Amino acid sequence: MLTRGITMIDPALLPLLHLADTAFPTGGYAHSFGLETYCQEGRVVDADGLTAFLAMHLQGAAGPTDATAAAAALRAFTAGTAGVCEEIDATLEAMKPARELREASRQMGRQTLRVATALTAHPALAAYRDRVEDGLAPGHHGVAFGMAAGALRVSAEAAAAGYLYSATSLLVSAALRLMRLGQLEGQRVLWRLHPVIARVAAEAAARDAADMWGWAPGLELASIAHAGLDARLFRS
Repeated sequence: MLTRGITMIDPALLPLLHLADTAFPTGGYAHSFGLETYCQEGRVVDADGLTAFLAMHLQGAAGPTDATAAAAALRAFTAGTAGVCEEIDATLEAMKPARELREASRQMGRQTLRVATALTAHPALAAYRDRVEDGLAPGHHGVAFGMAAGALRVSAEAAAAGYLYSATSLLVSAALRLMRLGQLEGQRVLWRLHPVIARVAAEAAARDAADMWGWAPGLELASIAHAGLDARLFRS
C-alpha cells in the first residue's frame, strides 16, 4: 500500500533509463566512433576538445541521423507498420559510408533487439529481431532503440533524448580510457552537454524520417583511418 503523499513517477521512466543505461549490453563500450583517431592525432587532448567533439557528433551525426531514425521508428512501431521501420533501417545503412561506423551500429542494434525482446517479450520486436538475425534487415542501433522504446510506450522525444544521452555517455567513458581526463572532468563535460542533447533530441523527434541528414565528414574520415592506427584500444 502506498503511503499518502507519495507521487507516482511516470511508468515509462524506469524502462527508458534501463534501455539508455550504458550498462545495457549493446557492446557499445568497444567502440569510440572515431574518437580514438582524434585522440591519437592530437586533435582531442582535453575536456574542451572532447566537448567540441561530442557537440559535433550530436549535431552533425547522432541527432539528425540516428536519433531521428529512433523517433521515426518508434512512431512506425507503435502504429504497427514494421515495414516502415525496415525502410528507415535501409536508409540508415545507406547513410553510413564508413564501414566501421556501419558495423558498430549494426552490432549494437542486434544486441538491443535481442535483449529488449527478452525483457519485453513483445511479438513485433521478436519478429523484427528474427528478420535481422536472418540478414533480411540491417538492424541499426537507432532503429532498434526506437522500436524497443515503442514497446515500452515511451514518447518519441524521450526516446531521442535517451538515445543521445546514452551515445554521449558512452563516448565520455571511452575518453576516460583514451586521454588524461579524470572522472569528475568527464562528468562535467557530460553535464555541460545536457542542453545540446535536449535541443537536438527535440529537433530529432520533430523531424520526419524522410528528412534525416548527416554532415560529419571528420567523423567518417577518422573512422576510416582508425583501421590503420598502429595501436587500437577500440574497434571503431
